[in-house]
Amino acid sequence: MDYTLIIGLEVHVQLQTKTKLFCGCSTKFNPDHPNTQTCPVCLGLPGALPVLNREAFHLGMKTGLAINCEIPAFTKWDRKQYYYPDLPKAYQISQFDLPLSQNGWLEIEIDPETREKKKIGIIRAHLEEDAGKNSHDESGRKQDSKVDLNRCGTPLIEIVSEPDLRSAQEARTYLEELKLLLTYIDVSDCNMQEGSLRCDANVNLHVHQDNGETIPTPIVEIKNLNSFRGVEQAIEFETQRQWKEWQKTGLSLKDVPKETRGWDADRGVTLEQRGKEDAADYRYFPDPDLAPVTVTDAERERVSNELCERPADRRTRFEETYQLSVYDAAVIIDQGPAVADYFETMAETCGNGKQAANWVTQDVLRELKEREIEIAEFPIQPNVLAALLQKVNAAEITIKSARTVFMELLSNSEGVPGIEQIQSIIVEKGLALVSDTGELDSIVQAVVDKNEKAVADFQSGKQAAVGALIGQVMREIKGADPKAVRELLIKKMS
Repeated sequence: MDYTLIIGLEVHVQLQTKTKLFCGCSTKFNPDHPNTQTCPVCLGLPGALPVLNREAFHLGMKTGLAINCEIPAFTKWDRKQYYYPDLPKAYQISQFDLPLSQNGWLEIEIDPETREKKKIGIIRAHLEEDAGKNSHDESGRKQDSKVDLNRCGTPLIEIVSEPDLRSAQEARTYLEELKLLLTYIDVSDCNMQEGSLRCDANVNLHVHQDNGETIPTPIVEIKNLNSFRGVEQAIEFETQRQWKEWQKTGLSLKDVPKETRGWDADRGVTLEQRGKEDAADYRYFPDPDLAPVTVTDAERERVSNELCERPADRRTRFEETYQLSVYDAAVIIDQGPAVADYFETMAETCGNGKQAANWVTQDVLRELKEREIEIAEFPIQPNVLAALLQKVNAAEITIKSARTVFMELLSNSEGVPGIEQIQSIIVEKGLALVSDTGELDSIVQAVVDKNEKAVADFQSGKQAAVGALIGQVMREIKGADPKAVRELLIKKMS
């Protein structure tokens, strides 16, 4: 007897608008000043009327199209009734039966070695307003519960997947790919620490019995997971908990209603919260204060044309066009569109994609991390770094010398370094490769003549003996190419 894990994810993404979904209050993350970004509309005061944020609807359409959803010609708003301390209206404006978008998919790579891919179906992606935030006394005394309504009315898009995911790792991969896509199309910053991306996971098992029958266990919704690792750990724990529970009770989906559980990251367990409501419990009805929205074919086409190249497509193109490894292409793409643009400018300018990738993934990303800056703040422009690499490719300087120039350019305190400074540094530091082969030949011969033991060791098969001689030549003649020196030494000692 065994089981299949069934997972569906509901991802709530805060859209990148300056104001809320139905009023003009700021959406700025502002936990230090609670209840300061509110108005009669988002507080639900009597007589206050909502007005749709056009940009939020536009970003919602953009999201729907990016995840291959259908955008219907007609969509409306509904009131979802429930009471909670951080929901002062006692209802949430959402979408029920006529969502903004539906019937889409997102492709993920489920096996990096075989490059096997899988399409995860997306049931719908609809707009809704966020609730506020409750905070509770965690000292153990349980004296205080506070409510911050700054987030009330913030525009969210809820992306609901089909139950197509079959492991905790697949769920994490789906979330990572979705987050990357939303970042590339610039609809959200997806900052999980600030709550811009949150996830609920619906999990159950299909238990396969020896007689061929399959029994589904009760579905559990794990609420408000706010990290990729948290999603993975919560699903792994819940899988084992449900398997043990089924072995003990044998209860199936038809015996027990859907349950909501919370994830306790400190203890590594899910905890029962409440029985899960279904649609009838929320008493949905069309919002009487908001007009439905119609979408024309021309509007769909216009928004579709705004979409950039999807990260998955760009990843594949980098591998094929610039002959990058799967790993290098993934590292560059996963850093976001600004880093990918930086790399592509470098690769096109210097004419060597692999070389550009090495410098971006090693040198540039290292400096960004150490300096705690974004690529937009990086002093060396991609065309300047490409010009430096061109000098390496033209055998004017060595890789080691190029890194010396790189660090000198970074230490420039007089603004953004230009291409002309590369040559100045090369001359000033004496980094140019020696082009006088006669001079190099005479120095190599002199070093060989005064190191008879090293020559004898080399001739007896000790290849390491050449290393010390290379160092001596390099000290004698600055700017010599170590590779050329090595080849010349071996030739003279053979």
